[in-house]
Parts: sequence; structure tokens; C-alpha cells
Amino acid sequence: MSGCPCGLGEYESCCEPLHKGQQAAITAEQLMRSRYSAFARQQIDYIQSTTALGQQQALDIPAIRDWSVSNQWLQLDIVQANEKLDKSHALVEFKAHFHDGKQVQVHHEVSHFVKQAGRWYFLDPTLEQTLTMKQPCICGSGKKLKQCCEQFL
Repeated sequence: MSGCPCGLGEYESCCEPLHKGQQAAITAEQLMRSRYSAFARQQIDYIQSTTALGQQQALDIPAIRDWSVSNQWLQLDIVQANEKLDKSHALVEFKAHFHDGKQVQVHHEVSHFVKQAGRWYFLDPTLEQTLTMKQPCICGSGKKLKQCCEQFL
């Protein structure tokens, strides 16, 4: 048994079942923690599969892999979690502590998540995508972007 990078127990009973697809995150915070653990354990497929469905193809997988591998992941702090922004959106503010080979760094982010078909997904605001407000939402809800996730990107 080994400690889970997310800080909530043993990896085998914490984030590993999510990484292996044996269960889905119940909350946005749990998804955030499992994504942090995925970075720490180089589970890049999990990072991709838990990003909003309409954003997965735009991810720079080699860059994500390089960032995951080149850093030593030290600690995750959840600053706040608001699981009910509306019926299907949540917010998690966190600090990811890591060592980049030269010094300790802290990545502080407020992340938004969307729940579709009973599963939570990360909405990545950093992706360079041409979005129009009348297009179908990137989360796969079937709604127009402006009526769904636009305010969270």
C-alpha cells in the first residue's frame, strides 16, 4: 500500500479505482483530487478522459505528459469546493505544490467542472478553441454553449 498523492488515504482505495475506470468521481472535488493524482502518477489517459468531451481532441497530450513527468508532485490543498454552482456545474479552488527540478512551485487555480450523464468532467479554460455561442456546448449536454458552460470558460 502507498499513500495517495491527493492526500486522502491509500492510493489503492482512493484514486486508483477512478484511474482504472472501476468507479467514477462522485463529486467535482473528488475528480479534482483524482486528476492531481493522475498527474503525479503519469496517468495521462485519465487526464484526457476526464476533460470535457468537446475539449479532449484539443488537448496537447505530449505537453501534458512532459509536465506530469518533469515535476515531482508534493501536495494538493483544496482551498474551497462549491459543488452546486447550478444543476450541473461546480467549482474547485486548489493549490498544487510541486518541485520543477529547480525549486518548489505552487499552481493555484480555480477550476470549473460540469456533470453530464452522471459523470464529472473538467472544463479547461486554457485550450485554444474557436468557440461560438450558438454551437453545441463542449460538455456534450446538447444545449447551446451560451446556455450551458460558456460562463465557466
